[in-house]
Amino acid sequence: MEPTAPGADPAVADASARVGRYRWVICALLFAATAINYIDRQMIGVLKPTLKDEFGWSESDFATIIFWFQLAYAIGYVGFGRIVDVVGARAGYTIAILVWTVSHMAHGLATSITTFAMARFGLGVGEAGNFPSGIKAVTEWFPQRERAYAIGLFNAGANIGAIVTPLLVPALVLAFDWRVAFYATGVFGMLWLVAWLAIYRDPERHPRVSAAELAYIRQDPADPVEPLSWGRVATHRETWAYALARFCIDPIWWFFLFWLPGYLFDRYDLDLKTFGLPLAAIYLISDFGSIAGGWLSSKLIARGRTPNVARKLTMLICAFCVLPIFFAQGIASVWGAVAVIGLATAAHQAFSATLYAIPSDTFPRTAVGSVVGIGGTVGAIGGMGMALFTGYVLDATGNNYSVLFAIAGSAYFVALLAVHLLSPRLARVDAR
Repeated sequence: MEPTAPGADPAVADASARVGRYRWVICALLFAATAINYIDRQMIGVLKPTLKDEFGWSESDFATIIFWFQLAYAIGYVGFGRIVDVVGARAGYTIAILVWTVSHMAHGLATSITTFAMARFGLGVGEAGNFPSGIKAVTEWFPQRERAYAIGLFNAGANIGAIVTPLLVPALVLAFDWRVAFYATGVFGMLWLVAWLAIYRDPERHPRVSAAELAYIRQDPADPVEPLSWGRVATHRETWAYALARFCIDPIWWFFLFWLPGYLFDRYDLDLKTFGLPLAAIYLISDFGSIAGGWLSSKLIARGRTPNVARKLTMLICAFCVLPIFFAQGIASVWGAVAVIGLATAAHQAFSATLYAIPSDTFPRTAVGSVVGIGGTVGAIGGMGMALFTGYVLDATGNNYSVLFAIAGSAYFVALLAVHLLSPRLARVDAR
């Protein structure tokens, strides 16, 4: 039985016990897309030791390739944010996955830093459409009190992708080679696109959605129909509360995603056959964080807390859970490091899932994609700087990660402070 929202229409609340659950099929599609997104995204990190040996890359060379991905991601995120507000989640996701899948498979043709950077640039443009499209779809298919939980569930696909990658890709490389690994994994995106086009429609036009479920989905106050311009969206403090928080935390996730495989290789003397299980364990732990973060803030709202209290309390708990990462460099046991780093990545995912719900808390549905796009672009700009900084620090210190882990441990408190100072009440903006 669905929980009853404070102030919800009693008829809607009563009907929620009888409505269908087709919206969760949509959530499952978003989960699968995000898993594929992260398989394609993380492969460069998993293959880093192999590619460094073959091409003789330094840490700064690798950082340059990541920089170009994140530059494209910054450009693509703000673009797709606007695109999905205008054309909708269905068309926006279709464009995104076509661009990123073709670019992902193009990595198999790369022969130099330049050609790898070109392929990563295309991948960054396409992958930037995943979260604006996904959050737009959640906003269209879920009432406010379920959105953080739904976002947490589909965001958990990132960790499934990150778990699958270090288990699947080394097997493909050992059986064939790294180029075949890019071609083979590209098939996943094409299969998903077929399912997406066959299944996804707006709730009002979907034959599998009952009148009762549609009423449940649309229980919140009606939003304006016309999309807000970027200029109007950018004038609101709530946009920048979200964007500055992303600027703080997104670079940390990129750091985890792209440099953890190399860290495990270097720090614990692992190889292509042995590093997959510890890395997969880290992201398995992360999966619980993504779901738990979305569940906790949604549960607090269901129990009568305001979205402001529910979101910020959840993010504060997550920030404290990241703190042990300060000591990761000094842990001698690989499984001890897995526990500490896994806790930090789980807390990140819980924080991120909660943060993703804020645009739909504060803006009408017609502006959510634009807000998410602006925030994603600002976060990617932070990631660009973090990539170059990481390469410099590791080359200068002989692969010592202490400074980087210290930055990771403090970033979430700064992000939460930015949200609170810019939007003390997470009030809904006046979109008239």
